[in-house]
Amino acid sequence: MAEERLQKLLAHAGVASRRKAEELISAGRVSVNGQTVTELGSKADLTVDRVKVDGRVLTASKRHVYFALNKPKNCVTTVHDPQGRPTVMSFFKGVQDRIYPVGRLDYASEGLLLLTNDGDFANALMSPARHILKTYLVKVNGTITPEQEEEFRRGIPMHGRQTAPAFLKLIRKGENPWYEVRLAEGRQNQIRIMFKHFGYLVEKLKRIKIGFLELGDLKPGAYRTLTNAEVARFRAMLHTIADTNGHAASKHHEKR
Repeated sequence: MAEERLQKLLAHAGVASRRKAEELISAGRVSVNGQTVTELGSKADLTVDRVKVDGRVLTASKRHVYFALNKPKNCVTTVHDPQGRPTVMSFFKGVQDRIYPVGRLDYASEGLLLLTNDGDFANALMSPARHILKTYLVKVNGTITPEQEEEFRRGIPMHGRQTAPAFLKLIRKGENPWYEVRLAEGRQNQIRIMFKHFGYLVEKLKRIKIGFLELGDLKPGAYRTLTNAEVARFRAMLHTIADTNGHAASKHHEKR
């Protein structure tokens, strides 16, 4: 096996996504042959080097696995939590593979979450450039006006940067109405912050779809393995988007 950048090697081994692996390296939690490594450009080869993460020896993942979980409320979307809160990993105690969450759902949110040990798959799915749509059902403590709905769809200022265009539809009227929201970006607490921009609080938030994949009838805390057809469909979708983006970038370069 040829040498690979550590963050890619950790992702392939099912430790974490490539982005999270970079954080582990920068935090000094990775060592190669007994030496702590913090440089992101560092390389290693699992066939000849002894790589450890938090003191645990790393071995190459022998197979890729893909799971869909209905994440309940009141657990965090991480492998470990420094505050000792329950994590989504508690639902996978019988799974031997070292899997990790793809993206995030905040502590109070629930719904569809993917977990895998396939670093390239996770990295591609989380890439902002892929624009994978995610669909949510959101219960709010009041109804926003038609003008506010249009502003929500166009994007609002958030942490100094405008949010990307979003889909918004009122699906159940009442004092505490329900909305369907679709986002192609996934900034932390984005939907809650967007409604708060208009003076309303999100009471419930549930993700029901990632790309084409629906939550279906999975109960909270239950998970299932993705079918080969679903994995293949995700790969085809990601490949098509990558080709489209590459073609657009090439055309832009030609015009310059």
